[in-house]
Amino acid sequence: MSERILKELSVGELAARSGVAVSTIHFYEHKGLIKGWRTQGNQRRYARDVLRQVAVIRVAQRLGIPLASIKEAMSSLPRGRAATAKDWSKLSQRWRAQLDERIVKLTNLRDRLTGCIGCGCLSLESCPLRNPQDALGNEGAGPRLLDPIDTVPARTR
Repeated sequence: MSERILKELSVGELAARSGVAVSTIHFYEHKGLIKGWRTQGNQRRYARDVLRQVAVIRVAQRLGIPLASIKEAMSSLPRGRAATAKDWSKLSQRWRAQLDERIVKLTNLRDRLTGCIGCGCLSLESCPLRNPQDALGNEGAGPRLLDPIDTVPARTR
């Protein structure tokens, strides 16, 4: 029994040890972010290194990294052995450029926000936050934004 505890975790044990709900573990597995297997009794089991994977997924989500990017990065981890510090370092480098780009965009937004809202116009034609260079007008008539707080038109991203 103690050897099983050292090698594998049930879904409940994984959830308790990682601090996430069982439904979250199932969601991560359904999305292909983690891998498990079924016993002959049809119970889910996970290798212990999945604990680290769940922790990395949670941190990445808090940083705002999309699940598709998390999945892509997690798929680069080795199969059949626990990831090493070098493996985790490579994985984190994949997100560095994304985070740096987001920091630049958020800093720009922060620096322009006061002046833009302060002007009071929020012009649909020329607002540098809502419609830079009238990109929406250049796309023709009709709705263009699905997210009401989206600040960059789809074609200018």
